Amino acid sequence: MKQEKLGKEAITSSLAMLEDWTLEDDGLAIAKSFKFKGFTDAFAFMSEAALAAERLNHHPEWFNVYNRVDVRLTTHSSGGVTALDFRLAEAMEKAARER
Repeated sequence: MKQEKLGKEAITSSLAMLEDWTLEDDGLAIAKSFKFKGFTDAFAFMSEAALAAERLNHHPEWFNVYNRVDVRLTTHSSGGVTALDFRLAEAMEKAARER
């Protein structure tokens, strides 16, 4: 099922519910950089986030170096940010809190 691309107001409202997530300058994705105590915690976060992404059938663009995981979420098939991106962001927040 195709997700509906969110407007700027809906994105801003949803971002207010998440800590440190930002809308990228092009308005096509939300992003956050997570930092952990070390590589093991970062990898555990990525593993849990990967399982959530698979359940949602929505996969992140991410980059990991040691204790940092940079995440970018967008719905390519919709050409921008959708509710699905925020569902995955919330799952990532939960995974990060557990570390």
